[in-house]
Amino acid sequence: MSEEEDNENFGALPEPAPARDTSVTKPIGIPSQRAAEGGGTRRERGLAGPRTGFIQRTRQFVHDTRAEMRRVSWPTANEVKNTTIITLIAVVFFAIYLFGVDRVWSFLIDHLKTWLGA
Repeated sequence: MSEEEDNENFGALPEPAPARDTSVTKPIGIPSQRAAEGGGTRRERGLAGPRTGFIQRTRQFVHDTRAEMRRVSWPTANEVKNTTIITLIAVVFFAIYLFGVDRVWSFLIDHLKTWLGA
């Protein structure tokens, strides 16, 4: 190769290999379940039988939601008060800590600037 050819190809990536034609290697088998059902209707996995109506599904959702909410163990008012106080104390502590760290760093940076003559 000449020096001009080296300069032309410097940093160039090699050409990618041509894409394989995978249409020949696809297995020919039974049609998909969607095609067997007669088209593009989308169904949830494991759902058997006809689809239910909007109102019936909404009613079932509300029923399931109420049943689940009955199983929830709700905290007492005293527990809520205690966890709220702990959270507020933690927030105040970290606010003071970060304020202190910020003040120390800004003091150091300001004095570093004056020591370096900026």
